[in-house]
Amino acid sequence: MTTIDSPARSVGRVRPRPGPRRGTEAVWFAVPFVLLVAIWWLVVEVTGTTARTFPQVTDAIAALAEMAASGDLARHLGASVQRMLIGAVLAVVTAIPFGIALGSSPRLSAFFSPLLRFSVALAGIAWIPIATLWLGYGDRAVIFIVWNAMFFALTYNTVLGVQQIPVQTVRAARSMGTRGPRIVWEVLLPGALPSIVTGLRIGLGYGWRGLVAAEIIATNAGLGYALFLAQSQFDTGVIIASMVIIGVLWLLMDRLMLAPLERRTVERWGMKAVS
Repeated sequence: MTTIDSPARSVGRVRPRPGPRRGTEAVWFAVPFVLLVAIWWLVVEVTGTTARTFPQVTDAIAALAEMAASGDLARHLGASVQRMLIGAVLAVVTAIPFGIALGSSPRLSAFFSPLLRFSVALAGIAWIPIATLWLGYGDRAVIFIVWNAMFFALTYNTVLGVQQIPVQTVRAARSMGTRGPRIVWEVLLPGALPSIVTGLRIGLGYGWRGLVAAEIIATNAGLGYALFLAQSQFDTGVIIASMVIIGVLWLLMDRLMLAPLERRTVERWGMKAVS
């Protein structure tokens, strides 16, 4: 005998849609890179391009292995990562409080917003000459460039995040006695968090590019310096290997840390429906 489930029982039996398998996602993610390497190998092989002009895939792999064996890879990589982390932490602890202050004060926002828009176009690389004059050649100049590149993008997104919080939410919190630091921690910061995480993702991209550019000019260690040194020695294998390392590092940072953080934050605060 056929029975008909009640609406309540039917709703209870709804099965979640299975998500795509991670293995399939990883394969499709890798396909464009495999295709790019294949085209690279084929073009160099067919045209007979010399290694001095552009290296073959095997030349870049050999250069990467040589850098790893000599210890240069660990030295340059460690210097770059350390500078990036210090600059990023400084940007977070300065930009987010400043952005919350601007976002919660219409007068401050009206005063500083034109300056922020102006500074976003100049942030990072444009400051390298003046940074070396102020701070000399070395870690301090590079860290300043990373901080500078991240600060304005993160501040601007924090301001937008605070301003998007419904006025009724802030008024309700204040009517219940929430004041001072509590309204920041319990209302403004959580409400602006999705925009802040987006700003962090954008700012880290700016900071990473600023880091590489600053290391070319202002230091004697780091991935940017490795590029500069290889160019002066016409070693295109090291140049391409260093470029690959820079790209892979950013890709890993974006895919493994920033994208999941952004997704979970947006879902946590109800900005996107969770399927």
